[in-house]
Amino acid sequence: MSTRNAGRRVRVAVVGAGFGGLGMAIALKRAGHHDFVVLDKAPEIGGVWRDNTYPGAACDVPASLYSYSFGPRYPWSRRYAPQPEILDYLRSCVETHGLGPHLRLGEEVTDAVFDDDRELWNLRTAAGETIEAEVFVAACGQLSRPVVPRIPGAERFAGRAFHSARWDHEHSLRGRRVAVVGTGASALQIVPAIADEVEHLTVFQRSAPHVVPKWDRALPAPRPPGRMRDLRHKAARLGWWLFNESLVSGLTRRWPTVALTRRGSDAQLSKQLTDPGLRARLRPATAVGCKRVGISSTYYPALQRDNVTLVTEPIEEMTETAIRTTDGTLHEVDTVVYATGFAATDFLGPLRVRGRGGADLARLWSEGARAHLGMTVPGFPNLFLVYGPHTNIGAGSAVYMIESQIRYIRAAVFELAKGTRAYLEVRPEVAEAFDAEMTRRTRRSVWATCTSWYRHPSGRVTNNWPGQTVEYRRRTARLNPADFRPALPRQRRP
Repeated sequence: MSTRNAGRRVRVAVVGAGFGGLGMAIALKRAGHHDFVVLDKAPEIGGVWRDNTYPGAACDVPASLYSYSFGPRYPWSRRYAPQPEILDYLRSCVETHGLGPHLRLGEEVTDAVFDDDRELWNLRTAAGETIEAEVFVAACGQLSRPVVPRIPGAERFAGRAFHSARWDHEHSLRGRRVAVVGTGASALQIVPAIADEVEHLTVFQRSAPHVVPKWDRALPAPRPPGRMRDLRHKAARLGWWLFNESLVSGLTRRWPTVALTRRGSDAQLSKQLTDPGLRARLRPATAVGCKRVGISSTYYPALQRDNVTLVTEPIEEMTETAIRTTDGTLHEVDTVVYATGFAATDFLGPLRVRGRGGADLARLWSEGARAHLGMTVPGFPNLFLVYGPHTNIGAGSAVYMIESQIRYIRAAVFELAKGTRAYLEVRPEVAEAFDAEMTRRTRRSVWATCTSWYRHPSGRVTNNWPGQTVEYRRRTARLNPADFRPALPRQRRP
């Protein structure tokens, strides 16, 4: 699927081949820019939809909204698309838009250094190669680095243990005693999918999530392409977008609209759980939305099965054959699945990025990532982030936000192509004003009320956009040259 680009110098280098990186590549190609490469450390495209192949993996946003606004139209089998279909959809996008020659898969970028003298980015790969690029687009995503908790004695465990994003498909769960550690979005899909296969399933819960019904259904066989099919797709996309937009203010401004989500969660909890004790342990203690709201109609019924146990006591240690909780109970297991999420606030993770004068981005972000409009950072010319800080959302489709960023970055590439600027570097005062706004607005949001993957250990809410997606689309619709420092090309400098 990948063809190596032999050139060392490109106009645009994109790191990451998930929704963000591929969408950026498609936008560049559709706009007539062909001098770019997309690099990814994995041998396959897909990002999170390549990595997360656990049983039951699916999107919790309707496929009509969780897809690019441009084609190809994909024949989704269900309203909430399963992982294999999403990955196949991305493959079809690669094929339709002829991205194959631009892909460099299996090549991990370890360092990105801005050359002050030549005003270029030097990207170094794990294999020792250097790629020069005028524009560096980091589309690494927020959910690409799994987190495994440090549990005393874990090294002694004699069974199999793996993270949900690194599922061991060679290890059959049939007839096994399995532990699922965590009750986030992945666990809500895994538990119902494996409950009838295992001998016994023990679910370790640190805090109970809010879970609302999943209005999933099989979709009719796709009709031949035509105007009516496109209109139906657009109507579904618009409807789900408006529905999610109506919920956002309940999270960002804590408006009464949050009551809709709370009622859905409470009603499902009361209707599906007949055991009062189990219901009490599954009643969330946190405000709706401060942690990611789960979407499932099968999770609660799975927990009521005779072969499923919910454990709410904290884990103390692991032995060779069991997990011990703080009440002294030994839970015998032979397989441990860590459904414990990702290092979401790390953003670029192990990729080392240095800007003008050797400025270290990791050091700059030591108290939490920050970037103007989630995309540009002072001191790092021609660096653009896709799905960076303050671009995740509490309700709706991340793909909608990603497309807003892609359009903005494409406009930046056009601006640079004029030849009137050596580079685009956001002015510090512009970035600082935006960061102050984000800090002020997120402090009054529901996300500031509890600890979650939305918050950096420093306490700052770094991941989420504190408004509706339409506001973000409006604010990124036009690149304002005045937001960037003057930078004349060398040939025009005095």
